[in-house]
Amino acid sequence: MDKTYVIKGKPQGEWILLDAKDQNLGRLAAKIAYLLMGKNNPAYTPGVDMGQNVVVINARHLAVAQKRLDTKSYHKHSNYPGGLKTVGMREQLNNRPDRVIRAAVWGMLPHNKIGRKLIKRLRVYAESEHVHQAQNPKLVA
Repeated sequence: MDKTYVIKGKPQGEWILLDAKDQNLGRLAAKIAYLLMGKNNPAYTPGVDMGQNVVVINARHLAVAQKRLDTKSYHKHSNYPGGLKTVGMREQLNNRPDRVIRAAVWGMLPHNKIGRKLIKRLRVYAESEHVHQAQNPKLVA
């Protein structure tokens, strides 16, 4: 009987840089979720944190269809009566473009404690400047 391979120890955390300029939101979010879960690593083991950090730049310049900009909305609730707040995608991309990518990626990650740990490894910046130069992030096309 074959035994299941489980990685021992904590793998080295590498930093990956993605440019969101003119990229489709869904395809970019799928790629980010794939990298955060560590599925690009040959030693991938489900349920084990593979330790990759993803930095996304140029989030403001995503390619989104005009109809999607007008129809998609983001909701949050304060848990008080009448506390529902709704923001359209066009307004969200102008004010907080990092939240658009974070919401799309969160929908593709597992909704458990591993997923909550993985989403913290995602850093999203609206423009091309970021503060992670010291980590030498590797640019992935």
